Order: sequence, then structure tokens, then C-alpha cells
Amino acid sequence: MIKVTLPDGSVKEMAQGVTPMDVAKSISEGLARNVISASYNGTTIETTTTLTTDGTLILYTWNDKEGKKAFWHSTSHVMAQALEELFPGIKLTLGPAIDNGFYYDVDFGDQRITDADFKKIEDRVLEISREKHEFKMRSVSKAEALEVYKNNEYKTELISNLEDGTITFCDHSNFFDLCRGGHIPNTGIIKAMKILSVAGAYWRGDEKNKQLTRVYGISFPKQKDLTDYLELLEEAKRRDHRKLGKELELFHFSQKVGQGLPLWLPKGAALRDRLEQFLKKAQKKAGYEQVVTPHIGMKDLYVTSGHYAKYGADSFQPIHTPAEGEEFLLKPMNCPHHCEIYNARPWSYKDLPKRYAEFGTVYRYEQSGELHGLTRVRGFTQDDAHIFCTPDQLDAEFKNVIDLVLYVFGSLGFENFTAQVSVRDLDNPDKYIGSVENWEKAENAIISAAKDKGLNYVIEAGEAAFYGPKLDFMVKDALGRSWQLGTIQVDYNLPERFELSYKGADDKLHRPVMIHRAPFGSMERFIAILLEHTAGNFPIWLMPEQAIILSLSEKYENYAKKVLDLLENHEIRALIDNRNETIGKKIREAEMNKYPFMLIVGEEEEKNGTISVRQRGQEGKGNISVTIEQFAAMINEEINKTLKQF
Repeated sequence: MIKVTLPDGSVKEMAQGVTPMDVAKSISEGLARNVISASYNGTTIETTTTLTTDGTLILYTWNDKEGKKAFWHSTSHVMAQALEELFPGIKLTLGPAIDNGFYYDVDFGDQRITDADFKKIEDRVLEISREKHEFKMRSVSKAEALEVYKNNEYKTELISNLEDGTITFCDHSNFFDLCRGGHIPNTGIIKAMKILSVAGAYWRGDEKNKQLTRVYGISFPKQKDLTDYLELLEEAKRRDHRKLGKELELFHFSQKVGQGLPLWLPKGAALRDRLEQFLKKAQKKAGYEQVVTPHIGMKDLYVTSGHYAKYGADSFQPIHTPAEGEEFLLKPMNCPHHCEIYNARPWSYKDLPKRYAEFGTVYRYEQSGELHGLTRVRGFTQDDAHIFCTPDQLDAEFKNVIDLVLYVFGSLGFENFTAQVSVRDLDNPDKYIGSVENWEKAENAIISAAKDKGLNYVIEAGEAAFYGPKLDFMVKDALGRSWQLGTIQVDYNLPERFELSYKGADDKLHRPVMIHRAPFGSMERFIAILLEHTAGNFPIWLMPEQAIILSLSEKYENYAKKVLDLLENHEIRALIDNRNETIGKKIREAEMNKYPFMLIVGEEEEKNGTISVRQRGQEGKGNISVTIEQFAAMINEEINKTLKQF
């Protein structure tokens, strides 16, 4: 007998050789019908894998992240089979599951896949699926695997890096593939599948290697799920921040300036400024001091911090000056500069905490294939701050930062989020700097603060920064997509590396603890996500223009200007549309350009000293006639609804 421990802590004694499916059936037939994957002692396995030792079992259904991963990875196998049948002679490489679906990288040789091929591939995938082929794992020797794939240089490269005795194939139908495992019981569970797109992808992500064709797909256990997902994709296209950014004239990319280097247009720059002022005001209340650091630094600065060792090879290369041996780097992070600001003078424990804040622009050389609008760029501005405090102050300071992050989210409409405590990967200690003792102190401090603040949090191993653990906020947008926004990190290591100190009450020197925090993360990425979350309908306090004045004819232009002046006196952002167009066309275009309020002025309004107010999206509800003062009160009431107090 073996002891199988379940997630709730209960233990089942089962016969040796039992499978995860047998365990599921022993719990309930309903669970067994829905289980599609499992893990045992942290290793992903099939539901048919025999269990021979004591261990912890987790059963996954479609509703679990790991269940979806197994479902999509299995579908990638079926799609690979269909591709081999429809495009004889192709060479398959890798086909993993991703956050939404899966892909398979394929060398099509002289053949070419187009949109016109998608339907026949999808149809063939569903034909194979309906045949309910079981997925079965089998071990093969290294020599056998190399012989099987002797005409596929991609698979042989993968196999050559594997040890004999660790190589497995997965079989279904008349198809097999090199695979480590993690599949659903059979193909019959796949009821709906769609090829989403094809793109170029270099073998193993290296631009020096051959470019392959990456075929993206997604699949579901119900047709309705696919229909709903495709509708969501269409809505996502309408909300795409690149599309909205162009329509709203917020930002622009120029090939002459360079990939991944956004240019902020006047409206976008004003939007950024309002976000900055919003956070600066809250930071001032919280006791932060603004600092400014240069865009470059000596290479040795980042060698000291550890950033050069971790990122130097993949970042912008050193800048050489006329002085022999002198090298600078474009700033990849702000924290080393802030450490040197702290080091500018000696400190006492009575002076701490010191809270330095900066909207600092940093530069990282992202691969061109990974660049994506504002969400992945090469130059971006972080709402960065670093708190230097005593160990006794750490808990209170960390909780204060949590309060600041929650204030930002609440004021911008991000109400649906979870917190993620990102800790070390204990199996890969070489990824991190610093002592085990310091890491344990930092991780425990974050978990304690998250518990005390009542956050809904999960712990994710391997997601920590190289210098310390962090608390990441995973926010769901209006489409249900999850984004990492806002981060707080505890760091005992950089104070060591930069020899930071303060004089304690015992008159001895001590190391401060460092907290890194960025509620927005980066201005570029935050604005992109906010654009897609709101579809460009920002909170009224953030809108580039809060109202547009529409004159019925040129006769009322002077009154329109008077209205504009009065609105400016009330600090309401507005502009005038005095084009020689019909009022209907002006209203339609104002709606498209997402102005929250349209203020119509004509003979009656001029006579009475009023404006006729139409709110965006309120077609058919009629306009209301109010004075400027009444309208200003409406705007302020709307702002107070959304802009939280800090």
C-alpha cells in the first residue's frame, strides 16, 4: 500500500500501482469525469500514470491552470499530426502550451501555410479528436531516439542534450512526438479548436538560427467556450492600445528613432503628466522625497549592483568615451543610483526611513520579436522609489506601500486583483545573490505583511528578482485578462553590495533594509493596460479633455470662447469644435473621440448664459441645460466618485 496525500491534507491508502484516475474515482465519479491531468510530488503526470511511492497528488480539471496547460499541450500534438498529414516532409520542433492556447514551431521547407489552410487543418484536428485516441507515454533509448529523428536536426539537437534513460515519446493514433509528458486522457475531450495566426520564430529564439513558422492555436472542451473566446478576441482588437493610442493621438513609434522607443504626442504627454502628478501628490503625503538621476552610469556601478552580471550580455552595450578604459551603460535600473544618493552622507537611525522617489527612464535591449506596442519597449519610465529603513521599520513601511498601491488601483478602476508573493526557486540558488538568511528574512517579512493586510495572495516559487523576493499585484482587466501591475520588493542584498549604513542607538554601524516599489510598474505598460481596460474611456479626472464645446454655427463662436474661458477658471479641460460641419457630425465624431461631455451652444444658450450638456454614450436620453457653475459641480462630483482619498 502507498499513502496518497491530497491538497486538503487528507491521506488515502491505496494499492501500489494505482493511477490518479483511480484516486479520482475513489473520491467521486463526477470528479473522475472532469479530471484531465495531475501532478505527483510536484511533477506533472498523466491520469494513467501508475503511482508506486508515497506522495502528494493534485488532480486538475479544465478549470485549473495546469489542466488547461495539459489540454492545450495535448492539442498541439494533434495539430502537429494534422500538419504532417497535410504538409508531407515538414520538420516539427517544439509545441508547448502558453497562457492562452499553444503553438508549434515548424520548418515547412519549400511549402507555405496561409490563412486559406486554417480550415482544413482545424477540420482534421477535430476528426482525429473524435476518434478518442489515448495519449500514452513510452521510454526510448537515446540511440533509438536519434535514429528515429535522424532527418530532423531540430529534434536531434534536443535529444543530444538529454541523458539516456530520461527520454520519452508520446503516442496517440499513428503519431508520436518527443515529449516529457503532461497530457489529457484522450483526444475525445477536444471538442473545439481554432488556428489563431502564424508568425516567424527563430529556432530556440536565436536570431542566428533559421527562421521557422510558428502556428498558434487554441482549443476548448465545448464549442461555446471557443465562440465566447473569439468574441473576446474581437473585443480585445477593438481595445488594442496600439489602435486606441493612434486614434486618440497619444503616442507614436518611428523607425528612424528606433524600435521600442515610443514618442509621446502632446495628448499622451499630458496624460502621463496627470498620472505623475497624481502619484507625486500621494507620495508627498506619504513622506517621499523626489530625486533625479542621470540616464547613464559607469559600468562599475552596475557591476557592483549585480545588474551587469545578470543582464549585461542581453542589454545595450557599453558606451566608450575618449578616455581609455572608461565605460558607461544606459541605465537599466534606478536602484543603484538611489543607493549612491543614500551614500552621499552618513545617517543615524533617527533619520530613517529615507524614501527616495523618481520617475526614472531606463533602457533594456529587448529582442525585436518581443517588442509589442507600449507593453514591451526598450526605453520606459518607472515610477520608482526606494525606501531605506531599519529592520524594525520594515513591516510598517511595507504595509504603507501596500496602502499606496491599493489607492492607485482604486482611483483607476482596477478593483479585481490578487497578490503574488514571488519567492526563490530553491532548486536554482545560482539565480540569486545574497545569503540564505537574508532571503528567508525578506520572504517572511512579505508574507507577514500580506497576511496582516488581508490580501488575497498566492506564493509563486522562482518568480523573485535576483536580489530579493517581491509582492506582485496581478490585476484582471475588463476582459478578464491578468496583468502584473505594481510591485514591492524587500532587499537585504544591495545595501550589502553598496556598503550602506546608519548609526544605531548603540552607536555602531548597521545595514539598512531596502524596499523597492513601483505602483504603476512602468508608465508605458501601465498606460497600455489602462487604455485596454477602459477602452480609452479614462476616469474623468484623467481624460485629456473632459468636454468639447460644439457651436451650432459660427455666430456663436464668441460665446463658445467665453464658455471655454469660464471652464478653464474652474480647471476643467475643454476645447472648441467650431468647424463648419453639421451638429450631428460633430456629435458623432466627439463620441468616437471619447469626449466625456459635449457642450452644445447656440442662440438659446447664449441668451440664457447656459450650456446644453450631452454625456457620451447617453444617446436618446436628451440633453440638460445648466450653468457653467452647475456643470463644474457635475464634473467635480464625478471626479470625487472615482478619485479616492489617500
